[in-house]
Amino acid sequence: MNTNFEQPKILIVDDEPVICEILEFNLINEGFDVMCVHSAEEALKKLTPSHSLILLDVMMAGMSGYKLTEKLRQRKIETPIIFLTAKDTENDMLTGFSVGGDDYISKPFSIKEVVARVKAVLKRHDTQGEKAHGKLIFDNVTIDLELKELIIGTEKIMLTKTEFELVLLLSSNPERIYSREEIIDRVWRDTPYITERTVDVHLTRLRKKLGKYAYLIANRAGFGYRLNIAKE
Repeated sequence: MNTNFEQPKILIVDDEPVICEILEFNLINEGFDVMCVHSAEEALKKLTPSHSLILLDVMMAGMSGYKLTEKLRQRKIETPIIFLTAKDTENDMLTGFSVGGDDYISKPFSIKEVVARVKAVLKRHDTQGEKAHGKLIFDNVTIDLELKELIIGTEKIMLTKTEFELVLLLSSNPERIYSREEIIDRVWRDTPYITERTVDVHLTRLRKKLGKYAYLIANRAGFGYRLNIAKE
C-alpha cells in the first residue's frame, strides 16, 4: 500500500507511447508520481511495493494485461489494477475482474474519467484494504465474481441472472453513471422491446434486496444509475 498519501505512485503499462505520454502528463498534473513502461515484461521488472496503482493495457505485444495480472496475483502482489482496453463486452469485464483487476476503463476514454476512477480506486483501497481475489467489496457487501453471488455480511442474497448482471455492470465502473439506454444495451442486448421502465423495476427490486445498503445503487434523475461507493 502507498505510504505517501500526497504523491501515490502509479505505474502505466501501455505499448502505445502517445497514450502513455497523455496519461503521464495529466496524472502528474493531478499530483501523482508516475512511471511509464511499454510491456508487461518490463512492468514485472519495474513494479515495486511502493507503487499504489497500475494502469494496465490489456492487448499488448508479448504478455497480455490479463496474463500479467494473473502472474502478479499468483505472487500475492495485490497492487490495485485498472485495465485500459478497447474490449468492453461483459465477458471481457468478467475476465478482467476474475483475474484480479479492480476497475475497467474502455478506450477511447476521457482523461477526466481516468483521473476520477484512479482516485476512486485509491480511496477504496485506502479505506477498505486490499480486495480479495475474485471479489469486489463495498462497505459490508461482497460481490463474488467466481460464484456469481452477492453477500451482505455473512448472508448470501439470492439474485436472478439479470440482477447479478446489473450488479456486475455498475460495479465494473464505480461512480460512473450509466444511462438506462446503456444498461439496456449491456444487460438486455439480445432481448427486444425492453423499456426504460424495466430497468427501473429491476434496480428498485435489487435495492430492496440490499436493505440498508440500498444506497450503493444511486439514481441521478435525468441521467441514470451508478454505484455509490461513498455512503451518502
